[in-house]
Parts: sequence; C-alpha cells; structure tokens
Amino acid sequence: MITIYGSPKSSAGRCFWCLEEAGVTYQTKSIDFRAGEHKSEAFLKINRNGKVPALVDGDFSIWESLAINNYIADAYKPELLGTTAQERGLISQWSIWSVADLQVPMIDAFIQLVFVPEPHRNAGIIAKAFEKLPVMLSTLEEELEGKEFLVADRFTLADLNVSFVVGICDDIKFDLAEYKNINQWRSHLANRDGAKRYKALCA
Repeated sequence: MITIYGSPKSSAGRCFWCLEEAGVTYQTKSIDFRAGEHKSEAFLKINRNGKVPALVDGDFSIWESLAINNYIADAYKPELLGTTAQERGLISQWSIWSVADLQVPMIDAFIQLVFVPEPHRNAGIIAKAFEKLPVMLSTLEEELEGKEFLVADRFTLADLNVSFVVGICDDIKFDLAEYKNINQWRSHLANRDGAKRYKALCA
C-alpha cells in the first residue's frame, strides 16, 4: 500500500493528482506541524528534512514532489514519463522550469497575499512577482499554440506538473484572461477523470 504524507491542498497536490492519474490505491496521512510531528523520529526516517510531501511504497520512501511524481509514473504508469528519449527530456525540461522559474514569483506573491495580514503585506514583493509572470507565461502560451498537450500528443507529467503551478495564479488572483492557449489547455486538462478525482479531494 502506498502512503502519501501531506495535504492535496498543498504542494503535495501534484502528487495526489499523479496518483489519481496512475490509478493506484493509496492512503493519506497528514502531518501536524503545530504538534511537531514533522520532527518526530518516525517521520524523519521517511524524510530527514521534516517536510511534506513524502511517499512510502512498501519499504521504499521518497520525498520532493517532482521526484515523487517521477517515481509514481515510472512504477505505475510509465507513459506519463514519455516513450522516447526526446519526450522524456522535454517532460523533464518543462517540469523543472515550472518549479525552478515559474513557481518562484508565484510563491513570493502567494506568501504575501495568503499568509501575511493585509496591513503588513509588502506591496513591493507582490508587484515584482506580478511583473515577472507575463514573460514566463508568454513562453508557455507560445508553446501551446496549436497544441492540446505540452509534449507529444498525449497527457504527460509535463502537463500535470506545469498546470499545477499555473493553478497558483487562481490563488493569487493573477489575471490569465489574455492567455487563450493556456486557458484552453487548462480547461481540457480539468476534464480528465484523474483531475476531477484530485479536485474532489481539495473540496
């Protein structure tokens, strides 16, 4: 039995979505950070960094959400990783870009807008984050021109990982109205059974 540690409403969400796409049975365990469960001896054996998400599959454990998704796909639904070296390379490229570049300003804004009380928010950080996003989103918009999926002609981890990050725009109220291709792509992905099952977990 697979055990996923974390909440579908957190960065672990991409892992929950991947599990749903892979169609495997799993159980969920939440970690009470206020009670210090993330620093417990038992959890540190799973992730010595004391962070979620983490996944246990039998006697194997792994952490970091992109690595977890790669493992899930490799073990249970390999086509999500691509079927050629070129596809696998491009899927890695887009997945890494989503967290190393696109996600960074989004999280900067997210912290200010979601966790910091309004009187104490740093408007400069928010403005700087919002200034960076159009260039990055334009890169994705151009890539999706005339395409249903980012890589090849089918759903892969590239679509899952990148669209999960783009979804942060909803949380920070960044207007995506001008990005026709991104919006069509997101709507198409949202109609997948795996995506619907994941979204139901967040309700």
